[in-house]
Amino acid sequence: MERPQPRNGDLSWRLSSHPITLLCFLGFRISSLLFYLLGSVFTRNFILVFIITILLLAADFYYLKNIAGRRLVGLRWWNEVEGSSGDSHWVFESQDRSGSAESGAPSQNATDKRFFWLALYAQPALWVVLAIVSVVRLLNPIWLSLIVIALILTITNTLAFSRCDKFSQASSLASSAMYSGGMARNLAGGLFSRLFR
Repeated sequence: MERPQPRNGDLSWRLSSHPITLLCFLGFRISSLLFYLLGSVFTRNFILVFIITILLLAADFYYLKNIAGRRLVGLRWWNEVEGSSGDSHWVFESQDRSGSAESGAPSQNATDKRFFWLALYAQPALWVVLAIVSVVRLLNPIWLSLIVIALILTITNTLAFSRCDKFSQASSLASSAMYSGGMARNLAGGLFSRLFR
């Protein structure tokens, strides 16, 4: 019996345009959760589990924000602080991943996109479940502090990439509407015909 060939968009890392980036991304996403869950099995030292979990979360935050987001889905974000006023604002950047001949950019891989968004939203959800379990079981409250730190880091990346994706879709829609020729030509034609009647 023949096995069906995987199609683009299936959850198979072999279909990825950047398999090493994808595997590192998934490794960082999973490692902090696994170490939190299994760390107390191997050692009774809470401080060791806390520090290693925080380091894994920080590595995941950095890798997702600066490498995986840019390579897998073409999105980047950062926070800028104005020196004079001290106000901070988020800056979003997206690559043109439409794959059109005019842009010259490669099209976005559906497998990379599915893995990215699934892992991005699944990890905060799993940390919320762990927080609920921690509260219900009335474990040591210090474990809850680790979960809160994990939630802050993962939710920050999730919100930032969600906003970046919405910004990317809105700007690509606006640019395609204005520069596709049809709408711009109709607007210009209507404007000039009214001016020179």
